[in-house]
Parts: sequence; C-alpha cells; structure tokens
Amino acid sequence: MMKSLTDLIDQHDATREEFLAELVRHPSDNPAGDCAPHAAMTAQLLEQLGFHVERHAVPEALVRAHGMVSCTNLIVRHGFGPGPTIALNAHGDVVPPGEGWSADPYGAEIREGWMYGRGAAVSKSDIASYAFALKALKESGLALKGTVELHITYDEETGGEIGPGWLLAEGISKPDAAIAAGFSYNVVTAHNGCLHLEVTVLGRSAHAAKPETGIDALQAATCVLNALYAERASLRGQPSAIPGIGAPGLTVGLISGGINTNVVPDKITLRLDRRITPDEDPAAVEAGLRALIEQAVTEVEGARVEIRQVLLAQPLTPLPGSEKLAEALSRRATEIYGEPIGTTGVPLYTDARHYAAAGVPIVLYGAGPRSIEEANAHRADERLPLTDLHRATQVVALALADLLG
Repeated sequence: MMKSLTDLIDQHDATREEFLAELVRHPSDNPAGDCAPHAAMTAQLLEQLGFHVERHAVPEALVRAHGMVSCTNLIVRHGFGPGPTIALNAHGDVVPPGEGWSADPYGAEIREGWMYGRGAAVSKSDIASYAFALKALKESGLALKGTVELHITYDEETGGEIGPGWLLAEGISKPDAAIAAGFSYNVVTAHNGCLHLEVTVLGRSAHAAKPETGIDALQAATCVLNALYAERASLRGQPSAIPGIGAPGLTVGLISGGINTNVVPDKITLRLDRRITPDEDPAAVEAGLRALIEQAVTEVEGARVEIRQVLLAQPLTPLPGSEKLAEALSRRATEIYGEPIGTTGVPLYTDARHYAAAGVPIVLYGAGPRSIEEANAHRADERLPLTDLHRATQVVALALADLLG
C-alpha cells in the first residue's frame, strides 16, 4: 500500500506545485474579503483533477454582516464505500500582503526549493496537499470504507463563521471526523481561543487653550492602556499546562480618535486581542477584562467607556475520537520524515474550533514548514519548502488509508 500511494503522489509532483502556484497567483485577501472569484478559479482547478465540486455561495446579507464582500465555499465528496466520513478543511482566504517583501507576494516564485507568496503556507498549501492526497487514494484502487470530503472555505481570516461554521450549521456536511490545515510538523490537538473587544472611551471636547473645561478621552484611554499592559505582563507568568500553547497573550492592535491638534479629544477607540488558553474559561476572561477597563477609566473624572465584543473564538480541546486521527498522522509522519512526530498545541486559533463545537473530532495537520516563524506566516516573504508539500501529501494519504482501511 505504501509504495503504491507514494508512487502515485510522486507522479504528480509538478502538477501539484503548479496547482499551488495558481492558488497563490490569484489574490484572495481578507479583508477586503471578495473571495468568490478565487473559489470559482479553485473549483475549476479541482475539476481539472477529475473531482466533482459543489459550490455553496453564502447569502449576501450574511456575507455583509460578517464584513466580507463575497464568499463561496467548496465541497468535494468521494465515497469509497460504507463507512465514516472524514473532512479535510483548508481555507483559501489570506491576510493582505503588507510591506517588506523580497518577492512578488502573488508571484509564487520558487527560490532554493521554497515557494514564496501570500498563502503559500497558510493555507493554500493544504488545499493542494489534501486534494492530491485524495486524488492518489482515488487512483490507488484500495478497498477503503468511508468517504473523504474536501472543505475549502473562505473566511478563516475573519472568524470562520460563514465558512465551516455555516456549512456545519446548515447541515451541508455532517462529517464524523476532520483534519484541518496545519502549521507545523507536529499534529496539533489543541489551540487557543481569542477574544476581540472594541473599547470606546468617551470624554468631552474643549479648546486646547482651556483643556480643564473638557474631559480628556485620551488621558482616560491612557489609563486603560496602562492597565492592559500591566495585565499582559502578569499573564506571562500563567502558562498553559498544554505543551506548545504558552501563556495567554494580550495585544492592543488598533487605536483611533481625536478631532484636531488644538482640541481636547472626546472619543478614543481601541481594539484589543486577548488569546485564551484551553485551560481558561472564556466567559471569566471577558468579565475580568471588562472590569479592569471600567475601573481604569474611573481615574479620569467624568470619563465613560463602552465595550463591545467583536469576536469570541473558543479554544480547541481534544474530543473523543481525535486520538485516532492524531495517532494515524503521527505514525505516518514519523515514517515519512524519519524523525519522531508527536502532538502539540499552538497559540493561535483556527477554523478547527467550529468542527469541535459541532461535536466533530478534529486535529490539525498539513504542509509545514516546521513552524509558523519559519514560514513567515502572516508577514512578508511567506514561504513553503516544496519538499514539505510533497511529504505532507504522502502523510495525509497514508493516514487516510489507515483510517478507512
């Protein structure tokens, strides 16, 4: 079995690399989130590989409500016989490229065995690895029992609610287990959740010649920032018990406000990101942050604060059944890579949580590199070693054959 499957994967090396290059060459930045054109192109590429592709367009009003312009999710289903359904989920939307690239972010340039481009690692690579793993299984003639589905979704960068969340809530897919795009050589079984809060500090404007007649919203916001950064420092001493997760994180990523240089500001808006470890209670984390912010604002008499939850992504913790997925992937990855490949947690959050929330056991595994830092994920010069694309395709195909054999 191993020789047959790996030989089939070897035969398609050039085609698989060109498939990924085409995905990278077509932008799918989110924001702005106009991702239906990329889905249409991806569907055509999959059909050229011999797959029947379902196109599931998310209703426009729902798309707009989630801050996007267009979103179409794709499903490929291939049944080998009666048995469980395993979904393979990778997302086609990407963060905007930003500055500082040494290569065209949409060029798919190959340099010393690495492909450079936005999405080359996160996670267009796994659209390729999953598609070609399934193609090899189809061509192998193995007597498997069950169904493999490809779930290619387009809103991971804005929360996944109208990607996997929508597909599962609408009953469009009902998998028994799932594997989602990975970011390391290890099999990921747990990851952080995330809370985004919008904090609006309100004061009263006044002429800069008479600042005492106003209520300085920026001064009050500074009190909030001081409290938040003190909280961040304290969180560093509270690491998760799960390997790979680390300590909770807190980042203030956006600040806006003010009227003019000569006016006391009456409104300052902050947006913060609080990473929630699987050990923590998300409701308690949010309640604690709200109390901290509300107390800090009282340091400036007359200042007020409004706090709005923008996002609450639950942490991923293993469900019963996920250990079978992890064992199959770890064993095959250890064989292919020639080194021990185990399980770990990661400090980011992903679409995998939507499957877990629906009761679907899930782990994360896919094309490397060894770490998100090595991949330059979400920053300039994102890249993927093509050897890892090849090896991940082998691992996924062999693990699926074990699980469905």
